[in-house]
Amino acid sequence: MTMNVPSLLFVLALLAGLSCKQQTATDPLESFFYRAVQVDGQSSANQTFRGVRATPIITLSFSAPVQKDALGTSVRLTQTSTAQTVPLSYTLSVGDTLLTITPQQPLKAFTAYTVEVLPTLLSQRQTALNSTISVNLTTALDSTDKFARISDDALLDLVQKQTFKYFWDFGHPTSGMARERNSSGDVVTSGGTGFGVMAIVTAVNRNFITRQDGLARLQKITNFLANNAKRYHGAFPHWLNGATGATIPFSQKDDGADLVETSYLMQGLLTARQYFNSSTNADEIALRKSINALWDGVEWNWFTKSGAETNLYWHWSPNYNWDMNLPVRGWNEALITYVLAASSNTTPISKTVYDASWAQNGRMANGNSYYGIKLPLGPAYGGPLFFSQYSFLGINPHDLKDTYADYWQQNTAHSQINYTYCKTNPKGYAGYSADCWGLTASDQQNGYSAHEPNNDNGTISPTAALSSMPYTPTESMRAMRFFYYKLGDKIWKEQGFVDAFNLTNIWFADSFLAIDQGPIIVMIENQRSGLLWNLFMSCPEVKKGMKGLGFTSPNLN
Repeated sequence: MTMNVPSLLFVLALLAGLSCKQQTATDPLESFFYRAVQVDGQSSANQTFRGVRATPIITLSFSAPVQKDALGTSVRLTQTSTAQTVPLSYTLSVGDTLLTITPQQPLKAFTAYTVEVLPTLLSQRQTALNSTISVNLTTALDSTDKFARISDDALLDLVQKQTFKYFWDFGHPTSGMARERNSSGDVVTSGGTGFGVMAIVTAVNRNFITRQDGLARLQKITNFLANNAKRYHGAFPHWLNGATGATIPFSQKDDGADLVETSYLMQGLLTARQYFNSSTNADEIALRKSINALWDGVEWNWFTKSGAETNLYWHWSPNYNWDMNLPVRGWNEALITYVLAASSNTTPISKTVYDASWAQNGRMANGNSYYGIKLPLGPAYGGPLFFSQYSFLGINPHDLKDTYADYWQQNTAHSQINYTYCKTNPKGYAGYSADCWGLTASDQQNGYSAHEPNNDNGTISPTAALSSMPYTPTESMRAMRFFYYKLGDKIWKEQGFVDAFNLTNIWFADSFLAIDQGPIIVMIENQRSGLLWNLFMSCPEVKKGMKGLGFTSPNLN
C-alpha cells in the first residue's frame, strides 16, 4: 500500500501529538534528582554536618519542581539512635525546586539526627525521585553550665576527691588492690595499684581520709602482695586475681612477670614508705618493713636474661620463658623501670644497660620541632601523653637532665605539642579546641587504643589533659573547667571523669580505668604541692641510682 505525502505528514503529526500527551501525563523522560543540600547556609561534601544549632534551617534543591502533597510522607527528620521522628515545617521556593525544612521543636544538644528524602517524593510531573537522600546532622554542645561555678581550688579538690573514690570505694575487698577497670570483678592490676597507693597518700595528706584509715588499707595491700600474690623473681604479673593472688594472663604469653608494671607498683610503695615515716608508730614501722621486703625482693638484673645481655626485658613467663622478647627501650612510659633497676639495694643494673637498652646509645633522640616546639626525645609528635606521666608520678622532671635530655623540656614540649595539635584540629573532629584536648591510651568506641596525633580518631581522654597539669597548668585547668562545667552531664560520674569520649561520634564511655584515674589525682597534687615528687625523690636509694645513671638535679642532692 502506498501513501501520499499529505497523508504521511498527518500520521506523523498524529504520532507526535500522542507522544507529547504521554510525556505530559507521566513525563518518563524527565530526570528528577537532588542537586545540593545546605544547613544554615553551609554546604558539606559528604552530606554530614556537625555543630548544628538546635533550630537549623535545612535546604535541598532539586532538578524539577516538587509536588507539595508528597512532602509529609517522603521527607522526615529522625533522631538517629532512637528513630524518633521530629515534626517538620516545609516551604517551597525558586519555582518549587528549593525545599526548606525546619524542625517544629528544638533539637537535643550533642545528638545525631538523620534527614531522609525517600523516592516516594514526586515532581509536579509525577516523576519519582531517582534515589534516597540521607543527610547526617550532629547538634552542637549545649554551652550552659551543668554545675554551679566554684573556685578553681575548690574544683581541683573536688576532682581529686571524686576520682579517689575509684581506688577507695572500689578497691578490691580482699586485697585492697586497684581493680583494672570498673567492670573487671576480681581482676586487679599491679601498676594501677601503684598509682592507687600514691592516690591514698594524696588523700591522707588532703584529709579526704584519716592517716590511720590510709595506713590500714596499705597494710592490707602489702600483706596481700607479700603472702598471696604470685611473683616471678620478685616481679609481679600485670594482672592478678584480687581474691586469690593468682596470675591472670594479660595475653597468652604474658602470663608471668611484667617488670614495667612492677616498677609502677614499686614507685607507689616507695612513696608510701617515705610518707608513713613515724619512728614510734608500730604500724607505720611494720608497713615500711613490708615495703622494703617487697622492694628488695625484685631481681632487677635477672631481667637482662640473667646478665647475658645489656638489654632489660619487659616480660618473663614460667611457661614461655623469654618468648615475648620485648626489650624495655625508650622513649616511652618506662623510664621508671631503669631508675628503680639502677636504685635496687640488692640486684642493681649498670649504667651500661641504661645506655645500651633504654637510650639505645642516643637513638631515642628526636630533636625535631612540631608547631614550632622542639621535642628532644621519642616518636614524631611525642606519642600518647602517658609517656610523660606514668614514670613522672614520682620522678620529678624539674631541672632533671642527663646525657640525652632535659626532662622538664621533654615533658612540657610533649604536652604542648599534644595540646596544639588538638587546638589546630587538622582532621576536623568535633569538639577539639583549646578547651577540649588530650590524646592518650584509653577506651574508645568498640575498643581501646593509644591515641596520639599519629593515631587520632576523635577520642579525647580526660586523663590526658588533667594529668599534664604540671606541664600545661593553664591549658589543663581550662580543659578541666570545660569537662566539668560544659560536659559534666555526660562525663562527670561517681568516680570522677569517665575514661574517654568522642564528640564526632557522640560517644561517651561508661568506664573508669585505674591507670587513667590514678595519674589525675597524683599529677594534680604534684602541681599543687609537689607532694609525690618530694616523697619519691627523697628515697636515698633513688638518689644514688639516678646519679649512677648520669642524672643531675637539685632534687638528687
